[in-house]
Amino acid sequence: MKIGFIGTGNMSGAIIKGIIDSKFVDASDVHLYDRNVDFAKSRAEGFGANATDTATELVEAVDYILLGVKPHIIPAVVKEIRDSLAKNDKVLISIAAGTSTESILKTVGLANMEQSIIRVMPNMNVMVGEGASAVAGNENATEEQVEFVKDMFGTIGKSWVLDEHYFSAFTAISGSMPAYVFLFIDSIARAGVKHGLTKAMADEIATQAVLGSAKTLQGTDDSAWTMVDKVSSPGGTTVAGLLELIDEGFISDVVAGVDATVAKDIELGKQK
Repeated sequence: MKIGFIGTGNMSGAIIKGIIDSKFVDASDVHLYDRNVDFAKSRAEGFGANATDTATELVEAVDYILLGVKPHIIPAVVKEIRDSLAKNDKVLISIAAGTSTESILKTVGLANMEQSIIRVMPNMNVMVGEGASAVAGNENATEEQVEFVKDMFGTIGKSWVLDEHYFSAFTAISGSMPAYVFLFIDSIARAGVKHGLTKAMADEIATQAVLGSAKTLQGTDDSAWTMVDKVSSPGGTTVAGLLELIDEGFISDVVAGVDATVAKDIELGKQK
């Protein structure tokens, strides 16, 4: 299969690196286009991939087209390649936040075409090969096409096929989650500073503790709550801290933050 990228920024770059380094596809089967043609050519040279001079030329050369552009640019891009899409059996992949497969069809006049569109919601951790990505296809996308895209994003972390209805929830617990975790790490570090550590040292310790905890949980079949119990010795220091966090509303505050994120994502989706 040949994969094309329209837009070659940081997110696209991470995906390209993942699929080439993992041998998911050969570099010669990857095609890049960017409005900054020189930038696309430089990117392609670095990856050993191909660069095209126009978006239409890219569409003609590949099977899957990933739209690595901002949401507000998608209508213009798809209108530009609309005729080529109409003539060929191509799959569109969108990674634009808050942009449904239905909205892509409607805004660019593809509603009457049997256009396969697969929406992916990756989080920023794809940059380090530890991303979390949700994948959903529209009614025209086949199971094989969706699975191909799922495996594609599996090269830069983990990916799951979800009904598009759940994308707002996924955005909240995955897309926005790095910011929540960064805030948690910073809060832990500041507590360390309160008790005499330097901020730099406290940041390093808290970051390593969170990293190790995530890997530990990932490597077990136990639930997160079961692992909480395993770390908490009867009458010990950890349980004392946990009870204080729970009494102060830690769990309900986290849930409220997720609720607010879901509500905002739904609101923004309705505006498109």
